[in-house]
Amino acid sequence: MLADSHCHLDRIDLEPFDNQLKNAIKAANECGVEHFLCVAINSENQKDVISIAEEFPNIHASVGVHPLYTKGESASVESLTQFANHPKVVAIGETGLDYFYDAETKDQQLALFRTHVQAAVEVDLPLIIHTRDARQDTLDVLKQEGAAKVGGVLHCFTESLEMARSAMELGFYVSFSGIVTFNNATELRQVAKEIPMDRILVETDSPYLTPKPYRGKPNSPMYVSEVAKLIAELKGVNYEEFCQTTTQNYKRLFGIS
Repeated sequence: MLADSHCHLDRIDLEPFDNQLKNAIKAANECGVEHFLCVAINSENQKDVISIAEEFPNIHASVGVHPLYTKGESASVESLTQFANHPKVVAIGETGLDYFYDAETKDQQLALFRTHVQAAVEVDLPLIIHTRDARQDTLDVLKQEGAAKVGGVLHCFTESLEMARSAMELGFYVSFSGIVTFNNATELRQVAKEIPMDRILVETDSPYLTPKPYRGKPNSPMYVSEVAKLIAELKGVNYEEFCQTTTQNYKRLFGIS
């Protein structure tokens, strides 16, 4: 069994699945994917991801505002914790910092990031972190706001092994997406090889970042198996063992029985 620890089910292309989300979930199930975390990116779709989680027993949700949606968005500790009281909400995020695409909103990103960490600590839920070209600021905010109390995951990881180790010291997991399968991801594959088995997760981030050999097609949770196969091979472990361990990691992090 596998867990897709980060996907955007409200955004995936359903045309190949007769425009039915249930068919996309069934296709993933047939590829061994049994658990899904549907992640919010702004205030508009938080209710959508919760509705999807309500419909399927093995889908859970997170609530938050992605750093690239900072413009025109606002979130308070109160608004986030209100959503977080829902029984299918198991995390706060995705949140974080992205200076690669939008360094101009650095100050707003930092303020919003701190709000998310404070909310997570208040409701005792883990964080889902997006970080790009903001390594030190990301770690500084996590430390300053007490994120070690709740932990979380650095999702779609593309940073250094040093950053991964610093995050793991704070109780965080490291999740790899289809990027790790790309031809130019040699350094990232080495990072994946070094992450301890008890701290690793896999994801699709669908509908984005479709892994090889399906690049060029819309991404969906069924393809998380390609990420798992590659990393299992890198680490020299049995595929079934890798799937079982990463699913256990997923359940432990998000408190899923």
